[in-house]
This record gives sequence, C-alpha cells and structure tokens, in this order.
Amino acid sequence: MKILLLGANGQLGWELTRTCPQEFAIEVCDYPKVDFGSVASIQNCIQKVSPDCIINAAAYTAVDKAEQEEALAYKINHTAVVVLAEIAREKGIKLVHISTDFVFSGQQHKPYQPLDTPDPESVYGKSKLAGEKAVQKILEDRALIIRTAWLYSAHGSNFVKTMLGLMADKECLNVIDEQVGTPTWAFGLAQAVWACVQQNIFGIYHWTDAGVASWYDFSVAIQEEGMAAGLLKKGIPILPIPGSMYPTPAKRPYYGVLDKRSLWEKTGIVPVHWRVQLRDMLKELVK
Repeated sequence: MKILLLGANGQLGWELTRTCPQEFAIEVCDYPKVDFGSVASIQNCIQKVSPDCIINAAAYTAVDKAEQEEALAYKINHTAVVVLAEIAREKGIKLVHISTDFVFSGQQHKPYQPLDTPDPESVYGKSKLAGEKAVQKILEDRALIIRTAWLYSAHGSNFVKTMLGLMADKECLNVIDEQVGTPTWAFGLAQAVWACVQQNIFGIYHWTDAGVASWYDFSVAIQEEGMAAGLLKKGIPILPIPGSMYPTPAKRPYYGVLDKRSLWEKTGIVPVHWRVQLRDMLKELVK
C-alpha cells in the first residue's frame, strides 16, 4: 500500500514517518513541496504520488493567531480538506484526517465521546470542525477522523520543550490549573494511526494517552521527570493560577478530556498513562 503523508514536518508527521510499518511505501509531503492554500498544488501532489491512502496531518494550528487570520485558518483546515476528500472520493483513496479537542467547548465536564455534538468557541476549533464535516459529507463512512489533544514530541516546538527551557532560565513559573485534558506523545498517536490503517478502520474516534491532568499538573511532571532524566539541574517553584490571570485571544476548552475507549478496543492497543509516555519521550531528548 502506498501512503501519502501530508504535514510531514509537524510533530505527528515526523513520528508517522519514523514509525511507518515495513509493508507500507510512504511518500512524505509538506510546505513548500505542497501549498495547502492552493488547490492546484494539492491536486498535483496527489497525482504525482497516486497513493492508496492519504494521511492528512497538516493543519493551521496557531490557535491564538487564527483569531486574526480566520481566512487562512479556514483555507488550510477546511478548503484544503474539501479538495483532499473530493479527490479521495473520485479516485477511491482512503483518507485519514487528524482533528482536535478544540471542536468541543469543554463545558460538559465529562470525557467527550466521538459522537458528542461539537460546539467550538475559537476560530481554530470552528475551522477544524468545518474540515471534519467536509470529510463526513463527501466520503461518508469511507474515511477515518481521529481527534487528539495536547500533542508533544521530541521534534518541533511544543509545551514540554517550552517548559523545559523556561524551567532552566526562570526562578519561578505560573501555570494555569483550571484547564484539564490529557497530554499526548505523538509517537503513541502515530502507532494508533498505523494500527487503524492496517486494520482498515473507518469512522470518528478519539486518541490521547491515558489519564487526566491540568496544565499545572503537566508542568510539575515535566519538571520532576526532566530532573530525573538529567535535563534540568534544579527545580523551581511552579505556582497554579486561574485562567483569568493569563488571558489569550482564543478561548480554550476548560475540560478537553476525550473518551478513547472505542479506539483502544477497536485497535487492541493497551492504553499507556501520559506520565509514562512523557518519561519515555524525555529519554529521546537526552540522547
């Protein structure tokens, strides 16, 4: 099976590339090789590769910036996805589309089921939901949508690496303790994606690591595990603060925990707690 991976330079794209099963032939593509704001560029990329399956890990993910760049966010997260879905339908290509917990408001305070009604409150979330709806409308039950959250890896920029840098330089940190979700190592998500492709799974599912944390809890764990791994020389005070003390242009889900049980059961993958995954990822930064 020939796989076309879009968004290869991102965290998930990098993990998908390095974990690709041997039975697949993978072609990776990202900007500037393909311009997700150009219909012709997307069409040319797919025509050149002629894949059996497209994994779309490309997205506009600048959550706060999207509030001022709404047109660009929709062009990449919606319009480009429409093009992908239409080509996939026309040519009989399987489409795997990666989405986000931001399609939910985070107001229900219990884990979101895959079929719960989305209610995004940010431009980013609304644009990603528009992409989801396009995939569902065009391909119906012949596509796979996986929502994830709080993604990090040894590659690229993310919360874990930012916190490690701040902890090395600052005397004290304030971190929001009101927003709750689940940290997710992109390596584990990549393994789930490949399991879905191998097992020909379609529909809407959720994937994160197991467990729950606030950003404050996550930060405390990053410092403790970072010190244990030798990435930090000393600990600093980390203070929990309400979200009102750190306002952002985009509204974030206060409770973004996703229910993953259906995909755990479908793939047969045993869930791993987010702290175990964090510890394993940090080992890669030591190498």
